[in-house]
Amino acid sequence: MKKTILAVTLLAAAALAQAEISPAKQELINKVLQLQQPTLDQMSRQLAEGDALRLMQNAMSVIQFKVPPEKREALAKDVQGDVKKYVDDVRPMLRDRLTKLAPGAVGPLLDGRFSEDELRQLIAVLDSPVLRKYSQMAPDLNKAIFEKISADSKSQIETKLRALDAAIVKRLSAVGVMGAAPAASK
Repeated sequence: MKKTILAVTLLAAAALAQAEISPAKQELINKVLQLQQPTLDQMSRQLAEGDALRLMQNAMSVIQFKVPPEKREALAKDVQGDVKKYVDDVRPMLRDRLTKLAPGAVGPLLDGRFSEDELRQLIAVLDSPVLRKYSQMAPDLNKAIFEKISADSKSQIETKLRALDAAIVKRLSAVGVMGAAPAASK
């Protein structure tokens, strides 16, 4: 029994020794995390906007199909305002939480998979002015491709989406869900 306790204690001590990060490596990990802050900011925006945009899209679908035409524009603006207020409220909270949680989530991964030399190389890449410039372009690049794909496929998508919506409403009506909102709003 004493041998088992001693073995477990030695294994635990060895694991703790491996888990401890040298101050130099911890400094490198902190630098990587600092350089990744724009990515965390982007992630917080995506998290905040993701569900809110889906809710807004669902509401817009309901507005389009269920609201009298003369009331659609005003109601759509009100919904967009509510979504913007939500995102403006939630995004800073998510950014702060991501910034706080990232070291505990990402730090051990960096420690386990990168040597100090590799971390230095990673920092050189992440801190590159060219990469920073390119990364800053990401919203413009995404917007450009989104605008192209939207313009290119808008009519095809809208036609198919209306057909899908009609099929779903028909199915809901068939099971007795009368006056149901389009399925996209569920």
